[in-house]
Amino acid sequence: MSIETLTSAVRNIPDFPIPGIQFKDITTLFQSPEHLKELSDILYEKYRDRGITKVVGIESRGFFMGPAVAIKLGAGFVPIRKPGKLPYKVIEETYTKEYGDDAIQIHEDALTKEDIVLIHDDLLATGGTMVAAYNLVKKLGVKKIYINFLIELEELEGHMLFPEEVEVSSVLKFKV
Repeated sequence: MSIETLTSAVRNIPDFPIPGIQFKDITTLFQSPEHLKELSDILYEKYRDRGITKVVGIESRGFFMGPAVAIKLGAGFVPIRKPGKLPYKVIEETYTKEYGDDAIQIHEDALTKEDIVLIHDDLLATGGTMVAAYNLVKKLGVKKIYINFLIELEELEGHMLFPEEVEVSSVLKFKV
């Protein structure tokens, strides 16, 4: 299977959730066991020798592949969620995204200084949510952070928001 095959399986939904947005629907990738396995294999091959101890997935679409990759890597999985969804003590980061202001949280004891973390989400557009997630993970003092997306909207240059020492990668790239 090729990147082109995976790319062609992503469904485009015009004007969702608001007019002018071309939403990239990844559920079509997950409906196919072959596509799902291919995505899982690609992510595993990319990160298998990096010493990842925790995969952090961002609510909600980071929960699709995050746990699958964590299992393959022999790592734990940590959710980052919207306020009020995590039951223990949290730290929070507020940020601005395409549709307005928002906030995300992580348990204050979810990561340690020894962790090597892969933060995963489905799509990189303007980068606001991932920057907030990166800031949360960094506050917990981990050893190293990698960032990964299934899809990147290239012209928006969201990857430019991260420090040079942080490797940011995407499986599939789309023009806006």
